[in-house]
Amino acid sequence: MISENFNLSGKTALVTGSSQGIGEGIALAFAEYGADVILHCRKDKDEAEKVAEKIREFGVKCFIAESDLSRAGAAAEIFEFVKQNMQKVDILVLNASVQIPKAWDEISSDDFDTQINANFRSSLLLIQQFAPYMIQNGWGRILTLGSVQQTRPHPFMLVYAATKSAVLNMVQNLAMQFADKGVTVNNLAPGVIGTPRLEQDVPEVEERINKRLETPSGQIGDPKDCAATAVLLCSEAGRFITGQNIYVDGGLSL
Repeated sequence: MISENFNLSGKTALVTGSSQGIGEGIALAFAEYGADVILHCRKDKDEAEKVAEKIREFGVKCFIAESDLSRAGAAAEIFEFVKQNMQKVDILVLNASVQIPKAWDEISSDDFDTQINANFRSSLLLIQQFAPYMIQNGWGRILTLGSVQQTRPHPFMLVYAATKSAVLNMVQNLAMQFADKGVTVNNLAPGVIGTPRLEQDVPEVEERINKRLETPSGQIGDPKDCAATAVLLCSEAGRFITGQNIYVDGGLSL
């Protein structure tokens, strides 16, 4: 039966940036389909604990790793945490990212470094830590969270958009190398999703941002829209999908 291919029982999933928003939605969906979950947060552990309580209601295990991915050594810290608590990761979802909205001529070196480290460098380092087990086991799923800005860059998100494009290129590169090892690598690119990040008040750029958030569907997405796609890509149902960039954006990328 097709439905059995969505079963994640016996799998362990690490979802970065999962104390709220899209990451929370994906983590909850994985738990609903039977996976044990490792949540990750940068500092809001109380918020992550609330998500963990929801996850444990599905009868699965849940732990919380706390680490700032913009800081050197964060990937190694998370790997050590997993070794101590869950031993393995079958599914790696790289959702955490940093946005610093600024005009191109106002971007500082710190702004650049923070976004490059959190959005791109940490993604590669986490894959380097966790992919070897997947390859050895002959089964694994790696899913990065991109953005519609990969191809529709926003004038106030120059570095953020560039990091998302870099991640997509990495996904396609690794997908070719892992394809014959039972490990898929894909990129899910959301458009306008109703999350706390969308509600952040940035007065100086708000008007221009709002103009670029208009979707052909006339709707704003929900984290559940991304979560449903993530379950497909990270279960046996998605075994023949790799190296792909899949938009969940209500047509915004058109």
